Amino acid sequence: MRIGLITPEPGHPLLAAATALLTPEHQVETLDPGTLADAPGPAAVPGRLADVYLLKARTPRALALAGALERRGAPVVNSAAATALCQDRTAMAERARRAGLPFAATRAFGTLAELAAGPPPTAPLVVKSRHSRRNDVVARVDGAAHLARLAAAHPGEPVVVQDFVPNSGWDHKLWVIGGRLFAALRRSELSPEGRGPTVPLAQDALPPGWAALAHRVGAVFALDVYGVDLIDRGDGSPLIVDVNAFPGARDQPGAPEALAALALSRAAAAGGPAAVPPRAPLRSSPRT
Repeated sequence: MRIGLITPEPGHPLLAAATALLTPEHQVETLDPGTLADAPGPAAVPGRLADVYLLKARTPRALALAGALERRGAPVVNSAAATALCQDRTAMAERARRAGLPFAATRAFGTLAELAAGPPPTAPLVVKSRHSRRNDVVARVDGAAHLARLAAAHPGEPVVVQDFVPNSGWDHKLWVIGGRLFAALRRSELSPEGRGPTVPLAQDALPPGWAALAHRVGAVFALDVYGVDLIDRGDGSPLIVDVNAFPGARDQPGAPEALAALALSRAAAAGGPAAVPPRAPLRSSPRT
């Protein structure tokens, strides 16, 4: 079986661990979208395609490459369309709320300067870049002066705004890989103390219905590998604040095995050689 990784970082802990599980019996190849032409087309990957591709990159080049491979008939996990949807926080919120998911109400503004020029906020707001990416804007805004400072630093940034919902200050981070659920707690990005370490969370410690909600998110967004960030509104009811396509899921025992098994099952379902999940578990050293 041939598995392709669409990523500039094949050494990412999750990918590296899954690769180590696969390579005794299968071939794993890396496609770095940054090394390809400006507009990857069907000819970007000459010759026989891999049996499945894992898309762990979110740049326009990566999405264009994944789309080109899909048009040639290759299965891609997650699809280019599903990955792109999770990059646009406005489209993400609209999809979630149409499906009846408990997603934070989200309003879009063309730029931060436009938001700051409007009526001053009368209650705390959460301001986020509309387009999710590394080092994007995620901030709690507590008044007009704070908003003005943020707008001065990022005047042209397209943003979305959500009302701040009082909570414990901890995010419930749920990851799903090929239907297998992993969970942890981590301080919110908005926490003044910083995010700190990720604290493992047993599935039976989740509030009732939260695991089922995480699986439903995958169906709504057509994702096979994804993360869901939830907060507790204080009464045990969840509020979804973010959905991520192909997150790192670091330090989650069993995550590399789940990813390797998913890659093989998707390849087999698409008509690749019959395959079984890797036999030997991988023991990887902890990372912080």
